[in-house]
Amino acid sequence: MSDDQPTNDGQRFDRLPATAADRVVPGRASREEVVDWWETRFGVDPAVFDGYSFWEKGAGKIWIYNGEAPDPTHIEAVGMTILRTRQEHWKPTTRGAARFGRHATSNVVVLDPAEATTFAAGEDQELPRWDGDWGYLIAAHEIAGEVEPIGVGLYLHGELRSRIPKGSREELGTLE
Repeated sequence: MSDDQPTNDGQRFDRLPATAADRVVPGRASREEVVDWWETRFGVDPAVFDGYSFWEKGAGKIWIYNGEAPDPTHIEAVGMTILRTRQEHWKPTTRGAARFGRHATSNVVVLDPAEATTFAAGEDQELPRWDGDWGYLIAAHEIAGEVEPIGVGLYLHGELRSRIPKGSREELGTLE
C-alpha cells in the first residue's frame, strides 16, 4: 500500500462514495452498500433515502443528512448517526432505528406493553416467541394503532438484548 493512499481521518467528515467502485479509502462503506443493507436487513425501500447524503466520521460511524452539506469537514456533527460499520456485523443506531424503522418490513419485533417497557428501560428479556432472524432487530410497539420503533435490540438464543443507550432509557411504568 502506498503512503499517499487516502486513509480514514477520524476527526473529519467524509462523504461516502456512491458505489464500491468509487471507493478510495479502504474499508469505507459506500452509499449503495448502506442503502442495500437497510433494504436487505429491514426491508426499507431504497427510495426512503432519496435526498439524503451519507458521511463517515470516526471508524465506521455513518451519519445521514437530509440534503447536501456544503463543507462538513470542519464541523462537529452533520445530521444524525444512523449506522456503525467497520465491524463484523453492521449495527443500526437507536436514532436511526427510531427515524427509519417505521419503513421497515422485516426483522421488526413488535413487543407487547410489558415487553416494550422492559426494553425501553434497557433491560434484556427472554423472548422465545420470536421466530425471525437472529442479530440486530428493530424493537417496536403498537401505539395509537400504529407500530412505532423504540430502538435496536440484539436477538440471540431466545433472548432480546436491549441496546438502548443509558442516556436514552425510559422508565415508562406500563405502556398499556
